[in-house]
Parts: sequence; C-alpha cells; structure tokens
Amino acid sequence: MPRGEVIVYEAPDGQVRVDVRLERETVWLSLNQVAELFDRDKSVISRHLRNVFESGELERAATVAKNATVQTEGGRGVTREIEFFNLDAILSVGYRVNSKRGTQFRIWATTTLREHLLRGYTLNERRLRERGLSEIEQAVGLLARTLTS
Repeated sequence: MPRGEVIVYEAPDGQVRVDVRLERETVWLSLNQVAELFDRDKSVISRHLRNVFESGELERAATVAKNATVQTEGGRGVTREIEFFNLDAILSVGYRVNSKRGTQFRIWATTTLREHLLRGYTLNERRLRERGLSEIEQAVGLLARTLTS
C-alpha cells in the first residue's frame, strides 16, 4: 500500500508548518501514526474516527484500507491486519482533536484553504523545487486550459 507522511512542526520563526508528502495523490497512516501526529492517545483518535463515520461525514469504505503487516510479538513475527486511514480521514480528525498539534494543524489547514480560495490556486514551493520544470509545465498547462475555457 502506498504511504506518505504528514509532519506538523514549528519553524524557527515560530510559524507552524505542515509537511504532507503524498504518494500516489494521498497519504495512508495507521491509527498509531495518526495518534502520534496529533499527540493524542489511540482511543481518542478512534473515538473521533468513529464519530466521523457515524455522522456520515466520510464513508469508511472510501477512506480506510486494511493491510497485512508483520509485527514482532514475543520475539516472533506475527502477521496482523492493520487499518490505514487516508488524507480525508486525517483531515477530519485534525479538525476535531484537542491538542497543541491539532491546533497547529488547524491553523495551517485554514491558512492554506484561505490562500487557495482567495487566489484561486495554491502553490507548494517545496514540491515545485523538488519536482522541477515538469511540475511547473503542468501547472502552466492547467492555467492555460482554465483561462481559455
């Protein structure tokens, strides 16, 4: 299963940064990883996820995948099916969880959304630097198609 990562941190200038590294256009994190991301116990994250699904905010089948993972238990390898949650589920939990990391995440997400709504687009400068010219060409192509239609 493709996985990415989400990192919330405070930069030296005091600004909150969230680094989302996508693999195949999404991120898949286990319950443990989501709990670590938002600095909360797994039971708290489980409760938020249950509420997200029960309220109909997200469909479980579309946002959860199971993957067999080998874990070491008692000195031996044991295969367990672990649930992984995609970016939509992670975002939903981020807007519900009460922690410093959750607050930092919401500040970042709201700022990013506001920027996108006001500009009509969002640029990820780090991604552009990493992927170079082909990423810029795709962005310019999208803009050209949008402006001519």
